[in-house]
Amino acid sequence: MSVYSMIDQQPMLLRFLFYPRKWNLPAPAGAEDFMVPVEGDLAVGCRLYESEAGRPWILLFHGNGEIAADYDQIAPLYRQKRINLVVADYRGYGNSGGQPTFTGMVRDAPLIFEAVRKRLDERGLQEKLFVMGRSLGSISALELAGQYGEIIPGLIIESGFISVIGLIRHLGLPSMGLDLGSIDRESRDKAALIETPALIIHGRADSLVPFSQAEDLYSSLGSKSRQLVPIPGAEHNDVIFVDRERYFSAIAAFVDQPDRPAGRADQPERK
Repeated sequence: MSVYSMIDQQPMLLRFLFYPRKWNLPAPAGAEDFMVPVEGDLAVGCRLYESEAGRPWILLFHGNGEIAADYDQIAPLYRQKRINLVVADYRGYGNSGGQPTFTGMVRDAPLIFEAVRKRLDERGLQEKLFVMGRSLGSISALELAGQYGEIIPGLIIESGFISVIGLIRHLGLPSMGLDLGSIDRESRDKAALIETPALIIHGRADSLVPFSQAEDLYSSLGSKSRQLVPIPGAEHNDVIFVDRERYFSAIAAFVDQPDRPAGRADQPERK
């Protein structure tokens, strides 16, 4: 049973945490869409942006108010750093079927990961495949790092958290009857087992997911090689653009050389 199954039984809470919207227009030039079967006739969509052969790939799980198609405008910024990108939607988002739930996110993430690996293999693109989660997408990314740590070369978390419980508490969302403590503890226990090299990027001025949650995640991961990169002055939804060079240079350096000493970009390394 998913650690989040109790939350999925709270329809009002789900309405606060998921903001799905539909989109079925074709992919632009240089990109392609493909569907990943996840349950019965249900499938979720992914959009693949190929930049350069022989270069790393990132499988990105987006935030709760985004869809894969939004990255039509952002993928060129990855391309400038010679990074190939795949963006996955959730159930109910983009051209995906079904309705979003946390259990669905956790169950679908491995299926999406395997489907992307197969897709790249079929096209002869067998480069490294990193996993990234932005905001809500950190749940999917952390799940994959826990399950596939031996083959994922690196984990990137942007504006994220260990579990959604921190967000529920910070915003004071309705949670009567939920054992938030047990959900949070289980999520932390899983994070502690993750040994994949990790890069955490977070806005210093983030009012939705405070920077303290990035510090918490940094401290809680089991990864010996991990880095925390703050973006001064950045809020939750403008972290890419406040200091675009710092943001993408950190990602580019990470995917080119993931095995690095632990440390924070704003203070000396730990001893």
